[in-house]
Amino acid sequence: MMQRIAWHFLAALAAGLPMVSASAQSGADPAPPARQSLDDAWWTGPVVANSPAPLPLGHFYVESYLFDVRSDGGDGFGSQTYLLYGLTDRWTVGLRPSFGYTRPVGGSPSAHVGVGDLALHAHYALTTLDPGSGTPAIALAIEESLPIGRHDRLDRASNGFGNGAYVTTLAVYAQQVFWLPNGRILRGRINIGGSLSSRAPVHDLSVYGTSAGFDGTARPGASVSFDNAWEYSITRNWVLAADFYYRHDAPTSVRDASGTRRTGTFDTFALVPAVEYNWSPRIGVIAGARYIPARGHNARSLTPIVALSVFL
Repeated sequence: MMQRIAWHFLAALAAGLPMVSASAQSGADPAPPARQSLDDAWWTGPVVANSPAPLPLGHFYVESYLFDVRSDGGDGFGSQTYLLYGLTDRWTVGLRPSFGYTRPVGGSPSAHVGVGDLALHAHYALTTLDPGSGTPAIALAIEESLPIGRHDRLDRASNGFGNGAYVTTLAVYAQQVFWLPNGRILRGRINIGGSLSSRAPVHDLSVYGTSAGFDGTARPGASVSFDNAWEYSITRNWVLAADFYYRHDAPTSVRDASGTRRTGTFDTFALVPAVEYNWSPRIGVIAGARYIPARGHNARSLTPIVALSVFL
């Protein structure tokens, strides 16, 4: 389904974009449009897919997101910021702090803005993009999520923003560029990843649905994810972007002296269209929305998102 959506999106994009042709004498075939140069295309990057390109040695990249997860259950406001540094010409390292505030329907909102779990990030560039030879950019990435956000012993469920477990994620990032018939650049990315979690101690009211008096553990299920993202350079400053995202989560188990209960599996599909505006190759903004349809155990949600990126 996601593949069909992606192809329909690309077909509509290519068909609807203006073809630029050179002036020609009557009866002569028009000259093909000039190819847009890579230097003439400025990017912020799509909302979801990470870049495999390494940061140059000694440089920083900051991208800060604000979002509001809207569903029948209420609003989940949040932020997360990528703070990345070029450790070598191939290694990029950094961290991703997050914060949240929940306003549920029929329940008490969060008492204050809460701190979420902290992700440590590193990726290594196996190859760099070379359009001349057709070589894509490919990188291997690892992330470790540290359970610093509150997940149990809550006075209200809306104050929980962590999961209490260490989560290790391994991923492959890839990126390639293509020139459309009108000479403009279409940039594609693929991210494939998998995550495993440790057990989390759980006491009393928690994000796992436990109540006062509970004393046990929880283990989030393993997950795999796939993201296919595309960006079309309309002009040097303006870019259209879209992510086609899928994630599978195995059941989460919650255990105490009375036994073990498990959640169902979750299969999440998401479409994330967005528009980018780049003031320069170093500063840009992206605004869009993530749509998740209701399916199985997943409720429908719509999440407006905006992010500012700065290369230093």
